[in-house]
Amino acid sequence: MSSISGMSRDQIVLFPEAIDDDISQENSVRFIDAFVEEINLSKQGFKKSIPAKTGRPAYDPRALLKLYILRIQK
Repeated sequence: MSSISGMSRDQIVLFPEAIDDDISQENSVRFIDAFVEEINLSKQGFKKSIPAKTGRPAYDPRALLKLYILRIQK
C-alpha cells in the first residue's frame, strides 16, 4: 500500500501550462524538493516513513516534510 500523494508538477492543468512552469528556477522550493527527495527518511529516524499495509493510506511523509520546511523557512 502506498502513501497519498499530490498531483505531479509536470501534469498539465486546465490551461496549456504545467504547474512546474510557474516556479522560477531560482525558487527555494526547487532546492527543498531536491534535498528531501535525496534523504533516506527511515535512516534519519522517521518512524512512519514506511506505509502500513492496513488502513487508510497516510500522506506521503516526504510531501509533509517539504511543507514543514517551507513553513519554518518563512
